[in-house]
Amino acid sequence: MNAAPTRSESAGDPARALAAARAGALSGFSPDAPAGAPLREALTAAYEQWLRHRAEELGVIDGSGFAIIAVGALGRRETVPGSDLDLVLLHEDRHPERLGSIADGLWYPIWDSGLSLDHSVRTLTDAVQAARGEPTATLGLLDARFIAGDADLAALLVDAVRNLWRIEARLRLPEVLALTRERWGRNGDNAQRAQPDLKNGRGGLRDVQLLNALALAQLTDGLSRLRADEPGTPVALAYRRLLDVRTQHHLITGRSRDRLPAEDAGQLAAALGLEDRFALARLLSDAARTVDFAVETGIRTAGHAVGRRGLSRLRRLPVRTPLDEGVVRHDGEVALARSALPSQDEGLVFRVAAAAARHDLPINGPALERLARYAPAPTVPWPAEPLSDLLVLLASGPSTARTVEALDRIGLWGKLFPEWDGIRDLAPRDPVHVWTVDRHSVETVIGAAALTTRVSRPDLLLLAALIHDIGKGRGGDHSVLGAELARDIGRRLGVWPADVELLAAAVRHHLLLPSTATRRDCTDPRVVAEVADTLGHNRDLVELLGALAEADGEATGPAAWSDWKAGLVADLTARVATLIGGGEVPTPEPLTEEQDALARGGGLHVQLEAGEGTTYLVTMVAPDRRGVLSAAAAVLAVAGLTVHAAQVRSAHGHALDTFAVATVFGGPPDVAVLRQRFRAALDGRLDLPPSSTDDEVVVTAPPHAEWIDDPATGAVLLQVRSADRPGLLAAITAVLERAGAAVVWAKVNTLGATVIDTFCVEPTVDSPAARASIGAAVLRVCPGPASRPD
Repeated sequence: MNAAPTRSESAGDPARALAAARAGALSGFSPDAPAGAPLREALTAAYEQWLRHRAEELGVIDGSGFAIIAVGALGRRETVPGSDLDLVLLHEDRHPERLGSIADGLWYPIWDSGLSLDHSVRTLTDAVQAARGEPTATLGLLDARFIAGDADLAALLVDAVRNLWRIEARLRLPEVLALTRERWGRNGDNAQRAQPDLKNGRGGLRDVQLLNALALAQLTDGLSRLRADEPGTPVALAYRRLLDVRTQHHLITGRSRDRLPAEDAGQLAAALGLEDRFALARLLSDAARTVDFAVETGIRTAGHAVGRRGLSRLRRLPVRTPLDEGVVRHDGEVALARSALPSQDEGLVFRVAAAAARHDLPINGPALERLARYAPAPTVPWPAEPLSDLLVLLASGPSTARTVEALDRIGLWGKLFPEWDGIRDLAPRDPVHVWTVDRHSVETVIGAAALTTRVSRPDLLLLAALIHDIGKGRGGDHSVLGAELARDIGRRLGVWPADVELLAAAVRHHLLLPSTATRRDCTDPRVVAEVADTLGHNRDLVELLGALAEADGEATGPAAWSDWKAGLVADLTARVATLIGGGEVPTPEPLTEEQDALARGGGLHVQLEAGEGTTYLVTMVAPDRRGVLSAAAAVLAVAGLTVHAAQVRSAHGHALDTFAVATVFGGPPDVAVLRQRFRAALDGRLDLPPSSTDDEVVVTAPPHAEWIDDPATGAVLLQVRSADRPGLLAAITAVLERAGAAVVWAKVNTLGATVIDTFCVEPTVDSPAARASIGAAVLRVCPGPASRPD
């Protein structure tokens, strides 16, 4: 901004007239009532009228070779009380003797009126060179609008700048985006800041202006929900709300401020007709997140559009790699397969979300819009597959946040979880919280994902983390209200009735351990017994609450969680678990009459029965000997089948293995092919192929292996908890067989992205050194946070 010089002789009627025009425009509006667009229109009209009148007085008329052009807020007709007048005096350089007097006659009255002025005097060539040399100047001139004088000259500038931008945008994009990210770094993320910068912060007004610039250069695909120039779209509404808040803030303070101080929030909220400062914070968070999602999607789309230019790009089109049924990876994004029909596939939304989070990829904008427009609501209760895909999404660590945000901004998340409306963008009442309530919930899920191999019910841990604060913003005790909502959510998601109660109890008591640990003497047996009684002596619930307390505390912020508090909670959790005693030791399921008869009949058999959706039950029978289980698991892996659960038993000298499996692509495998491969595997002629598409999946929790001695039967069990990957069961059983530990029976469960596999082995492994060696070998074939599958 240029400082106004002191020149008393410039004072006069033009300056007083401009000041009076501004005062007149403001006089119809009170700082205590919403001003919004009417005030912006009044100011814009007042400034334009003065500029046109002054132009006539200076001889800046049509055909004069001079034109007054507005850029910035006036150019966009978005003038707020603290806006600069951002003007360009354009000339043809035909009357140099008049240029100085016209410029002085225009600029000095503006300065003398007390308004801030950003001005330049340029020829058409100068203006185009400025646009070519500086990205910020280019973007600023895209808002250029003729005010007075030579209309044809002004039109030449507007057309020249816009055409230049369309031609050079693909070359200028990296520099523009670098400056944008620099601006974000300086001004922060508006969605989570107590004092957001409405103009320059991430999710602010400048981001929408950037999005419009990309659209002008035809670098975005014009998704209707992401357009700011079409009234009624989420981005247009968000932009208008940000403008309204900025307008009111300037009107109240009488100052040109872009950052909203916390001390002004209460008065500003009241003036806008909002309940309180928390309601204002919620409005601003929603607007900022809407804008941020739109500009991120626009930047990504623009990057693809730029990359596709040129004949060289045409010779190496991006490969479409299948990720799941109807889901592909394309050009660094998750997209829909060409054959996908969202309207006829209720599970497609879940598969897309799970693939995006698991592979840490953004979801393609057109895919999101198709899903938002056509995807049906899932059947209630949800089938098993959507719930499993939801758990995969929740177990994917930091990439979960981006995926949930995309689903939420496009309107899909609210369809899956209507209760989310109560916490979306809800500002925390306690200043120790660093996130809005909904984002805090997602951050808690991210923390819980790293703890899934520490608990026996990783699925319930993730769900409890997601909804532990769902009762907030409704009045009353959010834990009590949340427990009731948890029951509704659990039933809708298709969670087993007993697990619904466990989920509700986790939400109800999610504050019990940290509040007790920090306020009472946890070495007192009476305190420990009281906690155990409150939790119904349920060891699984104690495990869940210990992990949930850790994830919740870390997601709250450094002021709410520390090593000291973590130690107290861990100590209390351990004491309560010890008092309750060990959990139930896994045992094999008895054979059904049909299975017993199949084993008694002997020989080699493979059976395939249809299950729910794309799931199938595979039964494999063979003479019992070491290597049958790893051979069966290898056959399923080669067939591209994912094992959801398994029971491994033996009877009548035969191994009988039953697997609940799901197909990733296409229909079920041919049972004759499975039988042929099973025979080949038993003969040592079938090799498990290396993992391909899953070699880049997100893994958040470290694998865990634990030896369990069953005092009732003398059996020795190895329990493995790990992130899943193709062929994992075959790899683990192969390790056991190489170590000489034959699998007597096994129970395999996959809960979302986490497997909990229990193997009863013989001969008995009782040497600590042997157990440590086998456990370490098993862990080496399990995926971990810093590793990739073999």
